[in-house]
Amino acid sequence: MKLNKKLLISIPTVIAFLSLFIMVYINSTNLNMPFKNYSNFLKDVDNKIVRSVNLSPSSKIEIILNDGSKYLTDNPNSLNLKESLLKNNIEVNLNSSISKIQTVVSLSFIVSIIFIIAFFMSNRKTKGGISCIDTQDVSSSMANNFNFNSVAGNDEVKENVKDIVDYLRNPEKYKKYGARMPKGIILHGDPGTGKTLIAKAIAGEANVPFYAVSGSDFIQMYVGVGASRIRHLFKKAKSNKKAVIFIDEIDAIGKKRSNSTNGSSEEKDQTLNALLTEMSGFNESHNIVVIAATNRLDVLDSALLRPGRFDRHIEVALPDISAREKIISLHLKNKPYNNFNLKDLAIKTAYFSGAKIESLINEAAILACKENAPYITEYHLDKSFSNIIAGYEKIDKTSLTSKDKEITAYHEAGHALVSLLKLPNEKVSKISIIPTTKGAGGYTLSLPQDSNFQTMEYLTNKVMVFLGGRASEEIIFGEKNITTGAYNDLKQSTNIIYNMIAEYGMGESLGLIRVSGMPDEVKNASSKMIFDECKETIETLYLDTKNIILNNIDTLNVLAQSLMEKETLHHNEILNITKS
Repeated sequence: MKLNKKLLISIPTVIAFLSLFIMVYINSTNLNMPFKNYSNFLKDVDNKIVRSVNLSPSSKIEIILNDGSKYLTDNPNSLNLKESLLKNNIEVNLNSSISKIQTVVSLSFIVSIIFIIAFFMSNRKTKGGISCIDTQDVSSSMANNFNFNSVAGNDEVKENVKDIVDYLRNPEKYKKYGARMPKGIILHGDPGTGKTLIAKAIAGEANVPFYAVSGSDFIQMYVGVGASRIRHLFKKAKSNKKAVIFIDEIDAIGKKRSNSTNGSSEEKDQTLNALLTEMSGFNESHNIVVIAATNRLDVLDSALLRPGRFDRHIEVALPDISAREKIISLHLKNKPYNNFNLKDLAIKTAYFSGAKIESLINEAAILACKENAPYITEYHLDKSFSNIIAGYEKIDKTSLTSKDKEITAYHEAGHALVSLLKLPNEKVSKISIIPTTKGAGGYTLSLPQDSNFQTMEYLTNKVMVFLGGRASEEIIFGEKNITTGAYNDLKQSTNIIYNMIAEYGMGESLGLIRVSGMPDEVKNASSKMIFDECKETIETLYLDTKNIILNNIDTLNVLAQSLMEKETLHHNEILNITKS
């Protein structure tokens, strides 16, 4: 088939090159012919040395002399030129502006070019329809070397999909019991939690082909192209009898359908309909499982989530401390490192996803490599942690004035002091007044504890920690000298207070009613009440925060002074300062 295609394109290509060569040759021949003025031509006529003239409608006419030589002269476009030439016994030939040879050559060239363009456009469309399939042959072979041992943590998820693996291995076993395996599984959860790895591990454990695509691969400008790609993908998978199809970011094509009639919506709807149709078309002979991943389960169309389509919904949550320790151990497996405490690092990385932990360890490995260190140390991990959370510390600090350092020191000392007093279970691991590449003038790193939920007391204390920086600035420098440094702190505290009142049922104005569950007209009517309670709550907490700082002003001053001297304080130094 490939040989026929090559032959099909080579013939018009050769014709096009030959036609182009002939046209260039003819034109170059004409260009190389000598030229004489029309007056000189008339002299040649009078001298009886002109044998024939080739007349044409073009701007030049060809003159042939008795000795056989030729030249061109201007065409006077005179009506009686032919008559006068014939009276002088000169042969006159009437030619069109373009010879037959030139016409044939030109047409051959044009037709060849049109054929070549049409061939490549057709070939491109065909490739566009199956490109997502061709790439899967590579991922299929990779999946066979990947199994549950390659994925650290996610033990509950692995347990939930073991029956899928068993079904793909032994479909006859389940047919005896009359059991129907889920046609589709949706893995949902925060970004970086390992949804793709789980899907790949299922295929690897079952030793079946793995076809991995992204939802965005099916979004096209032209209506029908995405649906065609879906059909090609499923056709390829069905040819293997057993397979795992993985569609990442399925919300790109699976969002709830609207009544919009624009081209983009029509294309998405057709693509989604094609996916639903293909999944409904599975029968017992098709041992194929479709696995989809999304960060937003709530936006998916109900037709996707119904039984018979994506029957099983599995949350891939952020790893707990035990899972984080396994993930850290897995990513350190092939790296030289000093014997630091993995448990401490697992505690430090609370609420980190698996991808973020991998990035942390990789960043530490890069830092160790840059320093030509024999192995990765706790210092490299601490520095990597700070870089990921707060950004890289700026090297050039010459623009930082002593007043800027003082304001930043008191601001960060305020955060740290309130955190130590109100959230004693959260370890304050580091305080810095060195500006970072993420725009922070300084930062305070505290390590939250793992928890499945957060209490009202914890949330109010967390808000007070955020407000500690602004409160410290106002107490030390006066109300008129507060800075913009609390911008992000106020953003975070406002978000917490709003959710407490509007979503968590922790306020008085709405009680146990959630704003997100209200009709629009009720939301609008309640917005003033929510705003008033948010404002009153945050002002009360701000006053409480200022009182805490005023009652511990000496500790605040010692912390700030130490920061101005050292610029960075670590956990043990912070404890020594606050205990003295």
